Amino acid sequence: MRPTFAWLPTRSPARPRRIWCLALALALLFSAVTAAQAAVSITDDTGREIVLERPAARVIALYGALNEILDGLGKAEVIVARTNADATPARIAKLPVIGTHMRPNIEAVLAQKPDLVLQLAGRKEASLPVDALIKRGVRVAVFRAGSFAELFGVIRRVGVLTGSEAQAEAMVRGMEARLSALDAKVAATQERPRVLFEVRSPNMLAAGRAGIVAELIRRAGGVNCVDDKAKFARLSEEEIVRLAPEAYLIQRGPMNPAPLPLSKRPRLRAIPAAANGRAWFVDERKYSRPGPQSIDAAEELAALLHPEIATQAPAPAATGKSVKKDRK
Repeated sequence: MRPTFAWLPTRSPARPRRIWCLALALALLFSAVTAAQAAVSITDDTGREIVLERPAARVIALYGALNEILDGLGKAEVIVARTNADATPARIAKLPVIGTHMRPNIEAVLAQKPDLVLQLAGRKEASLPVDALIKRGVRVAVFRAGSFAELFGVIRRVGVLTGSEAQAEAMVRGMEARLSALDAKVAATQERPRVLFEVRSPNMLAAGRAGIVAELIRRAGGVNCVDDKAKFARLSEEEIVRLAPEAYLIQRGPMNPAPLPLSKRPRLRAIPAAANGRAWFVDERKYSRPGPQSIDAAEELAALLHPEIATQAPAPAATGKSVKKDRK
């Protein structure tokens, strides 16, 4: 009997390499998918540990600037609802409304099935809906952002919770670079004008030494003339006359919807800021809400207080833009 030979096809030397490359590519893809779905955790500013089984894909921010942070991280698509005061970024304007920052409708929030709710710490009223949501099993992260350092911490932790750590680090580094450049410009100036920041009128509230506004004034090369360690200080017009601010900022927005110019306030017409034409309306959302726009506010205020360092002059009142000179 003749021997039987089994003829095998000649194996190409390239085939094992192709198979190995394909296996490696699949392994890397699997690792990427697994990493994207891996559990994430942070500690919020109440000391609570927030653990998610995977990066958040359905988020409700009860404070508007947190939506701006999400948008800056390229995560606007995870926002599923908004408060009635927030319509930026533009894509959230048509989303369901769940009430106000302080008093969200708990059932409306639950109806959106969020895997994460974000809130900014503040008055006691802001903590009540947080407690109610936590009792209903919703994960809620609460943050403080009374300074740029705290704001950067918020951005980084929101980045962790949404699987966008690299984007968060890039955002923070960009803001830090702009602040460093601003600090260098301001350091070269000689004048440090005394500034009063009006939060609300006619029942006058002014910015004190705590909070992001106080740091904006300092970073912009001014001195807060209100020597109160609290975030807000109640002042009479007589006290403002005594403080004699050399620059006067009047925020306009939800907290101060229809403020009068100094020219229509008889008792304040003679303060230095009115006499020298250094009184301006500013956008409350930009100045009083810690978020990505805070660095814009610092640069804008520095240009107002120190025109010699401005890259361009502030917009004149006739344009109707957010920074307006309060004419006498």
